[in-house]
Amino acid sequence: MDNNSDLSKQNSYAIPSERLPWAGLMALAMAGFICILTETIPAGLLIEISKGLGVSESLAGQLVTAYALGSLIAAIPITTATQGWHRKPLLLLCIIGFLVFNTITALSSSLTLTLIARFFAGVTAGVLWGLTAGYARLMAPESLKGRAMAVAMIGTPLALALGVPTGTFLGSLVGWRNGFGIMSLLAALLILWIIWKVPNFPGQTSSKRMTLLEVFITPGVRPILFVVLAWILSHNMLYTYIAPYLSEAGLAKRIDLILLVFGMASLVGIWVIGIFIERRLRTLVLMSLVGFGLASFALGIGISHPIIIYSAVTVWGLTFGGAATLTQTAIADNAKKGADIAQSMLVTVWNLAIGGGSAIGAVLIESFDVSSFPWVMFILILLGFLVAFRANVYGFPQKNQ
Repeated sequence: MDNNSDLSKQNSYAIPSERLPWAGLMALAMAGFICILTETIPAGLLIEISKGLGVSESLAGQLVTAYALGSLIAAIPITTATQGWHRKPLLLLCIIGFLVFNTITALSSSLTLTLIARFFAGVTAGVLWGLTAGYARLMAPESLKGRAMAVAMIGTPLALALGVPTGTFLGSLVGWRNGFGIMSLLAALLILWIIWKVPNFPGQTSSKRMTLLEVFITPGVRPILFVVLAWILSHNMLYTYIAPYLSEAGLAKRIDLILLVFGMASLVGIWVIGIFIERRLRTLVLMSLVGFGLASFALGIGISHPIIIYSAVTVWGLTFGGAATLTQTAIADNAKKGADIAQSMLVTVWNLAIGGGSAIGAVLIESFDVSSFPWVMFILILLGFLVAFRANVYGFPQKNQ
């Protein structure tokens, strides 16, 4: 009787075959796309939102801040608390969260209510990012786990490339409220897709769970977190203030085109990462950091030369596109059964670096000018490279050859 019960329980979960589970992975990619688009779309709708809510543009900009704050606060504690939950219900709860909170944002006429909705949308995002990488790896066979993560993460660079332009387009075409309504519709469709196509997996039993401290002191975890901090600080510093930098370079009318170049290069970068990550993780990390550093150096010396800027932005996109996949794969490999908590740490550091990059950029603009950005980026990425280079067996191993 017990044997039959165990067999029935095992059959209720999907067992990875020796090929990529495309239907499930694309659902995770779409979840990431909705998550990032929900975060970035207010930047393209700032003027319309401020008019619609009857507030200043600076107050409307706090919709982005509230979202980031929710992710920052929620990622570690909620991921830790939900380790034992089945994966599919937790994923569905996250997408339902986007449906509910984007709908409230679309209908609200109160800044306070809108900010609350944005905060809890950020909470939902923090949980989703702690879940996605581990879920993708559960779906895939051992030999394809890194590639599965690359597929699951494709929605992130796509949303980063399209988020602000899409927001601007939707604002002019259908209005900002309908823009958030479309996001809710996408979430509703994704809920149906997850119910239909995404396999379920059990959470971790209490005997297999690791504490926050145990995960943090696991060899390799801290070097990866430092590399993430340096990488995202340097990236977000310039990405946040790309408009003033390009204005200084005489390319104010080409901001949309340059962001598109960056986004398309990011997609190529994550495609390349997906092909080689199972064999060359360490090489890809070091090459990406070197390429990012060279792009920063070129942006520093070429501010008056458009051709150098276009080339540097292309390299920037190519080397940054796979950053999330590379670092999430590395931290999952090192943390092993503590992978979900480690991912939540990575999400927290990532969001801290986003805020920190914006803050450092603001200080640099006030104290120096935008031409100083690439040099600070170069120093940060050099520190990240040195840490990654030293983290060999633990941190960023080469993986299977």
